[in-house]
Amino acid sequence: MTVLPTTEPAVLRGSLRDQFETFLDEHRAHMHACLDGLTDEQARRSLVPSKTTLLGLVKHATFIEKVWFDEAVTCRPRSEIGIPETPDESFDLTPGDTVESVQRAYREACAASREATKDLGLDDLVRGNRRGPLPLRWVYLHMLRELAQHGGHADILREQILDGARGRA
Repeated sequence: MTVLPTTEPAVLRGSLRDQFETFLDEHRAHMHACLDGLTDEQARRSLVPSKTTLLGLVKHATFIEKVWFDEAVTCRPRSEIGIPETPDESFDLTPGDTVESVQRAYREACAASREATKDLGLDDLVRGNRRGPLPLRWVYLHMLRELAQHGGHADILREQILDGARGRA
């Protein structure tokens, strides 16, 4: 006979916001870790016709953090934030982009995202997005979708780079 636990995991006892943030942080950690153990050359390797590389995916994840948690929350323009105008440009790599520098930028962007929203409620409107005012709940759901999609891309690319070695970093 299987005995079910009498208490729920902590994440289930938390608020809906706690649950959103737990899942966001899990996806963020996965994106960050997709570069672990790779050389800069491996991380830059292009395996598909688009600009998508593992290094470019994490650079793009940094971009979307800044779009959704800086631009949308603070209403600052992209030029002031220092990010490209279009998502496509966010995959562009410069000679100075390394595994270390891109992971550091991503960690910093995620920390800034947490800081920017710490005093907001899920129903509070953020007004700096090009779509118009949106509730923070919508932003969290959008980010979960983005990170899940790109995390899947990262898994496939990493598997190809490591000659079929499977599993997450």
